[in-house]
Amino acid sequence: MNTVMKFATVSALALMVAAPAFAQNNVTGITALNDQIDDITDDVNEDLNRGDDADRFGPNGVAQGWRGSCALSASGTSGNTDSGEVTGAGRLTYGVGDWNHLIGFAAEYGEANGLKSEKKFFATYEGSRYFTPNLYAFGVARYQYDGYLTDDAGAGIDGSTTDAFLGFGPGYRVINKPNQTWRVQASPGARYFKDVTGTSETEVGFIATSRYFYGLNETVSFTMDTDILGSDINTIVSNDAGMNFKLSNNLSTHVSYRTDYNTDPAAGLKSTDNTLGVSLVLGF
Repeated sequence: MNTVMKFATVSALALMVAAPAFAQNNVTGITALNDQIDDITDDVNEDLNRGDDADRFGPNGVAQGWRGSCALSASGTSGNTDSGEVTGAGRLTYGVGDWNHLIGFAAEYGEANGLKSEKKFFATYEGSRYFTPNLYAFGVARYQYDGYLTDDAGAGIDGSTTDAFLGFGPGYRVINKPNQTWRVQASPGARYFKDVTGTSETEVGFIATSRYFYGLNETVSFTMDTDILGSDINTIVSNDAGMNFKLSNNLSTHVSYRTDYNTDPAAGLKSTDNTLGVSLVLGF
């Protein structure tokens, strides 16, 4: 098993608002400006407090407007080993009426002594249309690329893998409470897969997803995301368990443990990868 510890820090975040015409109650207008800043801060904090589970609120369970989070980290060493690593991830949701759109991405790149040691990219889009607070239909597109693979002994091997899926299906919220939600969804679709030897196939596949959220209190919450992607080629099972600790109104720490299991890995490759992550995330 390959266990990796990553510490992520927020790199940048910009918030844009329409600028009103401030009444000048003194030469600088600082009092009116401070009042406006307070109003904006109150609005942002209210949205963040409502966003512990961004899909739970609003018409038919859809959070209205834009929400998101992002994180970026970089690390390097010199001396006996010269290495560097850059990782980034982000999630953006947009709700309007009964529709919800989600875009997510993650990327990792690393080098050790001038040689590539990690190169991964993942992107997903999911669109949902709610018919009731519990029942919805969704479409999903996902793409995953791994440009650096290792054998059972941990040595790098030539080649890369690509896994893509496009599907549509139904979803249902089994639990829909203020501090606890659980939704499941499943979809048939088309799957494209290219293995480390360069052999590619496109065939009918399926995806099944579970999303669970539980708020222990106002500052601590637990999440469990599970995905099963399968076809005749193989079946990939991914499970990501996380604990979220709210440090302030717009800053939180996320501790996660992710397991990826491949039922039929290529010869010489491991079937299981585990990743332990600690992230400092800024939400907006």
